[in-house]
Amino acid sequence: MKTEALDPNAIQKLEEEFDSEVRFRPLIPSTAWLVAGLLFALSIFHYYTAGFGLLREATHRGIHMAFVLGLIFLVFPLLKRDSHSETEAGLMAPGGIALYDWLLAAAAVVASLYMPWIYDDLAFRVGNPDPLDVVMATIAIVVLLEATRRSVGWPLPVIAIGLMVYAMYGQSLPGILAHPGNSWKAVVNHLYMTSNGIYGIALGVVATYVFHYVLFGVLATRIGLGRLFIDLATALAGRYSGGPAKVSIFGSAMFGMISGSSIANTVTVGSLTIPAMVRLGYPRHTAAAIESTASTGGQITPPIMGAAAFLMIEFLNLPYQSIVLAAIVPAFMHFFGVFWQVHFEAKKNGLQGIPVADLPKAREVLARDWPAAIPLVVLLMVLFSGFTPYLAAFWGITACILVGFTRRNPVVAVTFLAVMIAAIAAGLLYEGWATVAIVIGVAAVCAAFSIRDAEGKLLTAEMVDAFVVGAKYAIAVGAAAATVGIIVGVVTLTGVGFKISNIVTSFAAQLAGYTGAILPVWAFDAKALTLFFTLVMTAIVCILLGCGVPTTANYIIMVTVAAPSLALLGVEPIVAHFFVFYYGVLADITPPVALAAYAAASMAGADPFKTGNTAFRLGLAKALVPFVFAYGPAMLIVTKGFTWTDFIIITATCALGVFVLAAALTGYALVRMPRWQRLSLAASGLLLMAPNLTASLVGIAIAIPAAVAQWTATRKGTQPATSP
Repeated sequence: MKTEALDPNAIQKLEEEFDSEVRFRPLIPSTAWLVAGLLFALSIFHYYTAGFGLLREATHRGIHMAFVLGLIFLVFPLLKRDSHSETEAGLMAPGGIALYDWLLAAAAVVASLYMPWIYDDLAFRVGNPDPLDVVMATIAIVVLLEATRRSVGWPLPVIAIGLMVYAMYGQSLPGILAHPGNSWKAVVNHLYMTSNGIYGIALGVVATYVFHYVLFGVLATRIGLGRLFIDLATALAGRYSGGPAKVSIFGSAMFGMISGSSIANTVTVGSLTIPAMVRLGYPRHTAAAIESTASTGGQITPPIMGAAAFLMIEFLNLPYQSIVLAAIVPAFMHFFGVFWQVHFEAKKNGLQGIPVADLPKAREVLARDWPAAIPLVVLLMVLFSGFTPYLAAFWGITACILVGFTRRNPVVAVTFLAVMIAAIAAGLLYEGWATVAIVIGVAAVCAAFSIRDAEGKLLTAEMVDAFVVGAKYAIAVGAAAATVGIIVGVVTLTGVGFKISNIVTSFAAQLAGYTGAILPVWAFDAKALTLFFTLVMTAIVCILLGCGVPTTANYIIMVTVAAPSLALLGVEPIVAHFFVFYYGVLADITPPVALAAYAAASMAGADPFKTGNTAFRLGLAKALVPFVFAYGPAMLIVTKGFTWTDFIIITATCALGVFVLAAALTGYALVRMPRWQRLSLAASGLLLMAPNLTASLVGIAIAIPAAVAQWTATRKGTQPATSP
């Protein structure tokens, strides 16, 4: 399974096929150049401000939204069916894009920049907007909803429209959801002219953090970091039982460090591992399920965990280092659970590893591609040195540029080295100018050389294209974030979040009362049961909402609505945020709309629904671990009252429970299991995962008979009859 260099164009086509956020319309050459120039300018704007200082908050967010919304109308067609064919240029379609799209793009730019333009007078207008303010706000909302519909689909705009109607006519509703209602003027004032709406935290995080890390991920992949991860995983894990499946797990985990997208992870790693798994003997739906489940782990794998991780910085007012630290153990549990299910399945079906002769050598892989890891190391060093995440992204991107040019051209490498030495000297002599010198040096060298690699490809063009693609991949999440701002704005305007929280907690308390009457008091008290049912309802809503809403939007909506419910029950904010984040990600492998699973199924030629069901089973650890850290917050390390004793006990018993549950789900540990062993181990695994020492000891006791039976069968060389 020696991997070739991954073709960025092939990967991009696969992503466009399965992910609506990157499904772009074809453009005629002249328009394509114009759009590429605008996308490149957007990337350069964010790259520059990350390194040299952000603009005033309203101005920075306004410029970002103007670029994003304007570009969406140029790169996303009105209807999905139009994404497969070019439109001929004409009077009603200048440059091959319909005239109304040009008008919508212009309206989006004007409406986005209007608020920053009047910012100095905003204090006198908030609460009593001028007629022009209302017109601009209305235009901004309309074009934003249409841009979001084009880029991420109908569900999010529909939710936003429904909530705006609720904000205006809430007085017509009965019971606790009723409120006095608002005029359209009051609604747009709150959504457009305050920081609680469109220009709120969600848009700010995307414009300040997320865009940079999407760009970094694209650049890191282009310089070979993705290939390094996949080849290294193949070299280390490919020879063992079920080789390609284990390569999928390790490769997806490592690739997830630089990609916050489940779809991108699935198609990139899966293009290599899925065919290899099928050739080895895995059923097609199983091969697709393994890859998609492993790939969804990428969104919860530090250091880059998608937009939600950066939103936590703002919502929780915590440093990014704390978010990364909290994510380590839960992410490990996910991959740990998938690994053992894959291992037991391979042993059960006698699936061998990849022949050693077909494997790349780890030493050769590192010797060839180790420079590609430099940007990730640079990013982590800056990040954990206490600097801002966007400055860390700036240096990571800069390192990608340097490595991209220097590793394939010794002359340029020497030149860059000289530039960096000069820049450091400049920084020592003239404080603050080192960064300027480096960037100017990079630009000068790129312009001075017609830099080509061994195959004759123009490296400057390749790097510029990476900046274009990075911006293209980030614009959909920008529109989604701004639309989520509408949802958050309505919640803050009407107070509906706390009303829903009261409804949820009251209903959960009723269920706890009914259930508590038949359960042993020593194991379950009323508060614990109330929390359990609240968590269950929150998890179900997260999964259902994730069927049509991107992970980032899902996370923000659920944090706004569900976090207050959990807070009422004493759950720490970081725990509540991680809980809804995990279940939002889980939607990618949960039928009926499991996007990552369906993408993998299409690549494998498998049944999508069967793939989704298998993927959910493989990802069961991800579904259960949030309940573990909800009851045992010590797993997240950075919670209040953390002790190493609690952490070790909770983590060890959870890991043992995941291991035992993996054996029960696959029906194999040392030999095939009869039904009674599977049932007893399933019960044991669930009790072991409960962050309660008594429950864990009971779980161990339940597992002992099945463990003894497995060991005895191995010693006797017998295989118990397995259940169907």
